[in-house]
Amino acid sequence: MANNRSGKIRQYRKPLNINLGMIIFGCISVYIVICVVLYFTSSHIIGYEVKAGSLSVDNVYKGIAIRQEEIVSSTGSGYINYYAREGGRVAVGDLVYTVDETGKIAEMVGVGDPDENSLSNEDLGELKSEILGFTSTFSPQTFSEVYDFKYDVQGTVMKLANYRILENIDVLNASTDAGLVDFCRAAKTGIIIYSTDGYEELTADQVKMADFDTDKYEKKPLISNDLVNKGDAAYKISLSEHWSIVIPVTPERAAELTEAEYVQVKFLKNQNISWGQVAIHENEDGTYAELMFNNSMLTFCTDRYIDIELITEDETGLKIPNTAIVEKEFFLVPIEYVTKGGNSGADGVLREVYTPDGKAGTEFIETPIYDEADGEYYLDDSTLRIGDYILKPDSMEKYPISKRGKLTGVYNINKGYADFKKIQVLSDNEEYSIVKSGTTYGLSVYDYIALDASSVEEHDFTSE
Repeated sequence: MANNRSGKIRQYRKPLNINLGMIIFGCISVYIVICVVLYFTSSHIIGYEVKAGSLSVDNVYKGIAIRQEEIVSSTGSGYINYYAREGGRVAVGDLVYTVDETGKIAEMVGVGDPDENSLSNEDLGELKSEILGFTSTFSPQTFSEVYDFKYDVQGTVMKLANYRILENIDVLNASTDAGLVDFCRAAKTGIIIYSTDGYEELTADQVKMADFDTDKYEKKPLISNDLVNKGDAAYKISLSEHWSIVIPVTPERAAELTEAEYVQVKFLKNQNISWGQVAIHENEDGTYAELMFNNSMLTFCTDRYIDIELITEDETGLKIPNTAIVEKEFFLVPIEYVTKGGNSGADGVLREVYTPDGKAGTEFIETPIYDEADGEYYLDDSTLRIGDYILKPDSMEKYPISKRGKLTGVYNINKGYADFKKIQVLSDNEEYSIVKSGTTYGLSVYDYIALDASSVEEHDFTSE
């Protein structure tokens, strides 16, 4: 008993119980952590679905009208009154205006029954046309044009009233003051304009960007019954139907227009379309396109700034972002050296190889075809090397691999990995390109491509 009491006391150890479920859970947790780390530390291929479309190109311009214009000065001092219709053609000898030193014509204009409508249906039609023309093109952003319209209507009404005076011109001639009225007739044939703006002598090779600042543009109307001095501007005459519109363009746009030579132009004021001949001018501060016409001048003879739209053929095809486009090098191999082989009957070449004992033989190297041009195929350069010899099928002729060529294309990811596809760019802008559809070795609608080609290598797998 005593011996038993003097024995050492030992701590009881619980048996080790291995929980299989905890082990599996731990392994899964480690796997998930590794996957998350790899996901955030590796690059990802973001896909883009190819769709048919066209590029939105801004073809609307504000142009400056260039005409062969001449300002005619007043032959005397006094109150000026106009008789030729603005925008109408006058011949040599036609009465354009009178200068009245006494104001007698102004008195005749004011005489009459105020309730009497002195305007004929033709006169009212002219006023309606002028008002409708203004309302159809008015924009709140160009409110200053309201004042030009006001002066135009005032001038038109005054001229229409003057026509009635001409019916009684004999009365004026018989008056004692007839010698104080100058009857001024056209010395040249042309289109009459009753305003000046300082741009009458501007030529296409003198245009600069400051000329397009409409806020600084000043148009001075010439109105009937205004007091003028001898030598002041009486009217303006446009001498030729040949005129032009000058617009600022980029060098790239200038090259396109030069190649076209003629371009269709839509006038936004009335939606009429005309053909303009193109001339490019490298002026002091930029590139400008001059569009020359031999018609329609009469419609726009009073306008210095004209809004136009260039009607060009829109390229349609497959629309892709420019970030997806890449250039890649390939080996160029004559077509007759490419054959089919392997278990899948894929395209490839027969490469010359040597056994360890020095005997020559061949092996089939599968390589996709990326394009064909001038009797040669573009082959992948990842499976072949410069200096390799390939054999022509059923022949002993050999061809050394050395010649290279570049293709423009994108990486197709339909199959879960990056596969280069050649493209043919038809047109582009800063963000997108339109590529030709239906090409051999190319893209199709609804294909998926890598959005950022700079982060992709050939045969990279997608993360999806």
